[in-house]
Amino acid sequence: MSALTGSTGREGRRSILPWLAVPALLFFVGFALVPLVGVFALSFTTWDGIGTIHPSGLTSWRAVLTNPGLPHALWVTFLVMAVSWAVQTPASILLGTFLAGRQRYRAVLSLIYFVPLLLSSAAIAVAYRALLDPNFGLGAGLGFEWLSKDWLGRPWLAFGVVVFVVSWQFVPFHSLIYQGGVQQIPQSLYEAAQLDGAGQIRQFFSITLPQLKYTIITSSTLMVIGSLTFFDLIFVLTEGGPGDATRVLALDMYKRGFQAELMGPASAIAVILVLMGLAIALLLRRLGGRDAGESQLEGA
Repeated sequence: MSALTGSTGREGRRSILPWLAVPALLFFVGFALVPLVGVFALSFTTWDGIGTIHPSGLTSWRAVLTNPGLPHALWVTFLVMAVSWAVQTPASILLGTFLAGRQRYRAVLSLIYFVPLLLSSAAIAVAYRALLDPNFGLGAGLGFEWLSKDWLGRPWLAFGVVVFVVSWQFVPFHSLIYQGGVQQIPQSLYEAAQLDGAGQIRQFFSITLPQLKYTIITSSTLMVIGSLTFFDLIFVLTEGGPGDATRVLALDMYKRGFQAELMGPASAIAVILVLMGLAIALLLRRLGGRDAGESQLEGA
């Protein structure tokens, strides 16, 4: 009788589980799927954002795809993505590995390192814009000539500043991801390596990095997809300048939609960004060989 009651209870819980996903599904449909369908539909219209929406077929897509500025915006977007990934990933892995130690002071440092992530991108951009001002900024105040350059007035310097500020803000987040990944690595692996005479550097490259494979893929996916949506920081910091040196695709979308009042082309660019994000996410997932979540479950 008790066995029958237990099996009935388990079947009841299993029947309830699918219903628990309904709120999340409704949230996804309402705030992700419906707006995406709406943006896709707007890309086939002509609209200034206020008046009547007029269907225009492929006019907006032709305007976007034949615009000579699109290849440059794509290039800058991919360049920011690649360079910021190359800067953030090694720094996040090293910092996350360091913070995974069991010393108490490392836990305090992890809280301090997390502070930049709590600040808004616009506030960070305003602060760095003021600090890097060649006339009234940090360099002029301290009398350091090398800090008094026109950081935001030269193309490659402005690009470097954007990458630095982005990395400064988001390295703490990815460091926490790697910190959790390192803490899940079995200590027995390190103990066996110590018995074999392996030092800390050898342990890092032979144990830590291979064990962080799926963590690296997860972090890289978040990092790369997030770089496609960099807008507020770049808009406040450089406004896409000097010239178009830092005009990424997301900023181009904003300028077309809200400054030029061309919602059709702006929607087409938004669709391009979504397709790029999906393609990159699928590529990174394929490079992982199998699902990272499955690997973590097996490790647990």
